Amino acid sequence: MSAALYLLPVTLGDTPLETVLPSYNKEVILRIHHFIVEDIRSARRFLKKVDREIDIDALKFYTLNKHTTPEELSGYLQPLEAGHSMGVISEAGCPAVADPGADVVAIAQKKNLRVVPLVGPSSIILSVMGSGFNGQSFAFHGYLPIEAGERAKKIKMLEQRVYTEQQTQLFIETPYRNNKMVDDILHNCRPQTRLCIAANITCEGEYIKTKTIKEWHGKVPDLSKIPCIFLLYK
Repeated sequence: MSAALYLLPVTLGDTPLETVLPSYNKEVILRIHHFIVEDIRSARRFLKKVDREIDIDALKFYTLNKHTTPEELSGYLQPLEAGHSMGVISEAGCPAVADPGADVVAIAQKKNLRVVPLVGPSSIILSVMGSGFNGQSFAFHGYLPIEAGERAKKIKMLEQRVYTEQQTQLFIETPYRNNKMVDDILHNCRPQTRLCIAANITCEGEYIKTKTIKEWHGKVPDLSKIPCIFLLYK
């Protein structure tokens, strides 16, 4: 296996690995001894799930989060520059997609180091697949503004893009604010606009439903504390 920065997807929840990750991923992981991770504890749990016999204490972990300085981040790739493969592990799903791992990938590209993304679950792609919306043109916006006025303005702007650009619009919210998010969508969007709510993707209790704003009124399930992604289309 040639030296590279391997982007290692993890499950989106407590899902059996074999249902969402190829066996090849395990082969790659077991050859890597340097990992850049969002959270060391969850990364260690994931690696133990990959192989119960893995020697965690023999591995080197580098933390990548909002507190990591650019200088620290650049130094993380020294093992790769010395010819040792490294792996990037996020909290859930695919590294570098709506994830701080993108920063270290950018540095690797700038240094002309090999980058290899591996196959795994992405809530963005899977929700588009299950929504029935336009999969040729879509945009993911991450978190919307928290302030009520700004959030309403943003929702209306995204809905307008649906109609002017025929583009699917995706965004997320902190799980404990999901119900408030749906209320804001229903209050600010046109009755005929379609909303897809995709929750617990690939996990037990998976829920992916598409209805018009008018149809959703009075029929929204309790989404508190559940990982969700919201999609708008006409």
